[in-house]
Amino acid sequence: MILVEQADALASVLPVAAFRDHLRLGRGFADDALQDDGLEGQVRAALSAIEARTGKAVLQRTFVLRLSAWSGLSREVLPMAPVVSVSDVSVVDADGVATVIEPSRYRLVQDTHRPCLEAMGFVLPVIPVGGFAEITFEAGFGAEWAEVPNGLSYAVLKLAAHFYER
Repeated sequence: MILVEQADALASVLPVAAFRDHLRLGRGFADDALQDDGLEGQVRAALSAIEARTGKAVLQRTFVLRLSAWSGLSREVLPMAPVVSVSDVSVVDADGVATVIEPSRYRLVQDTHRPCLEAMGFVLPVIPVGGFAEITFEAGFGAEWAEVPNGLSYAVLKLAAHFYER
């Protein structure tokens, strides 16, 4: 299994100002934003750590999951939650020829902890020997920091503060 994040969260969405306030850094100076690049790095590191520990995508973005075999015949649990949508499922053979699977053959079972792709028939499409399946999906609590649950956003800020202090 290989999970690839298609793009990092945009810097404009990261809570750098909230993190600066959380740290109670001085304000009102001409160089207030001087440390923002470093603070952004601490927030990104905290986000990555929280996501790795919880299996939850804090900010909404696109992921691609590549599998050489299904974990079950009729369903595949997705490694990140909450999943907002599945945009593409394809099977690639050993020669690299991709076959896009019709959306009518599967459905997304949304779950806060263990979302999954489920076959609409008896089984998911066959993955040929030497081939793989790719599932492209969107996961995360929201596109903006304000949409992230309070407890989770606080955990990110606390961990970022821990990284900042060390």
